[in-house]
Amino acid sequence: MANLTTKYMGLNLKNPIIVGASNFVKDLDNIKKIEEAGAAAIVYKTLFEEQIELERLQLSEELNQYNERHAEMISLFPDIEHAGPTEHLMHLRKTVEAVTIPVIASLNCTFEESWLEYAKMIEETGVNAIELNFYSVPGDFKKEEKAIINEQLDVVNHVKKSLKIPVSVKLSPFYTNVLNVIQMMYFEGVDGFVLFNRLFQPDIDIDKEVHHFPYHLSNEDDMRLPMRYVGLLYGEIRGSVCANTGIFSGKDVVKMLLAGADCVQVVSTLYKNGFGQIPKMLAEISDWMDHKKYDSVDAFRGKLSRKSLKDPFAYKRAQYIDILMKSEEIFIHYPMR
Repeated sequence: MANLTTKYMGLNLKNPIIVGASNFVKDLDNIKKIEEAGAAAIVYKTLFEEQIELERLQLSEELNQYNERHAEMISLFPDIEHAGPTEHLMHLRKTVEAVTIPVIASLNCTFEESWLEYAKMIEETGVNAIELNFYSVPGDFKKEEKAIINEQLDVVNHVKKSLKIPVSVKLSPFYTNVLNVIQMMYFEGVDGFVLFNRLFQPDIDIDKEVHHFPYHLSNEDDMRLPMRYVGLLYGEIRGSVCANTGIFSGKDVVKMLLAGADCVQVVSTLYKNGFGQIPKMLAEISDWMDHKKYDSVDAFRGKLSRKSLKDPFAYKRAQYIDILMKSEEIFIHYPMR
C-alpha cells in the first residue's frame, strides 16, 4: 500500500491534505469529523486584528449611545471592555485539545506590534505552528513596493525570533517578483510558504447601486497559478511549500506533488462536496501511486518541477508562445457553433 506520509515545516503529516482556514472549525463537531475523514492537519480560522478593532468600536458605540441624556448621567452601564482575541484563543485551545492531528493557527494584523503580541498569545494555546496571513491592498499612490515588503520582512523577523513553533507565510501572488520575496522571507527564517492567498474582491450590485462582497469559492482552473510557482520553487529553497487554491480532487493533489509541493490546503472542495471528499481524494492519490508503482510521496515529488525538467522553458513565457502556435487546437476541444 502506498505511503502517503510527508513533512511540512518539520511536522510529520500522515498524508499531504491539510484543511485550510475556514468557518468549518468554529464547530468542534466539524473539527472531529475532519480528523475522522483523514485530514493530516487543520489550519484554524484566521484571527483578524481588524475584525477585533471593529468589534471593540461597535461595542463602545452601543454602550455609550444613551450616555449623558440627563444632566446627571455620566454612563448608564458599568465599564465593560471588549474581550479582544480572548474568545478566539479559547476556541483555538479547545481545537488543539480535541484532535490528535497538528493544528496550525492563522493570523492577520494591521500593526507590527500586534503581529508579535498576538503571535505570542497564539503560541501559548499549544498549536503546532502559525501561519502569517500576508496581503496588502494598495490604497496609497505614494507608498513604494519596497516599503510594503520591508514591513512584512520586519514582522517575519520579529515573530520568528520570539516564537519556538514553526512559522509559515501565506502570500498573495501580487508582487513584482514573488520568488524574490519568498527568498528574502526564507532568509529571515520562515519555515514554510502557502501559495496563494485567495483574496475577496468587491462586486457591484447595479440594481441597488452598492458594493457587496460575494463569497466566491475557488474553481479547479485556479490551481494553475500556484502550481507554476510551486514548480519554480522546488529545490531552490529548503523551506516547505504548501499549495493552496483550486484543489478539488486527488488528481489535483498529485499534480501539486509532481510540481514539488510538500502538501496542499483544501477548503472549497469541502464546501461543495462535504468532508467525505477527503477520503475520496486520499484513495485517488493512493490508487495513482499504486498504478505508477510509487511506494512513497518522496519518490515522485518534484519530478515535474523546473529543476527536474530538461525543458528550460516549461515554466517560462515560451509556454505562452507554444500555446499561441497551437492556437488552432482550441477548436478541436471547443468547436464553434
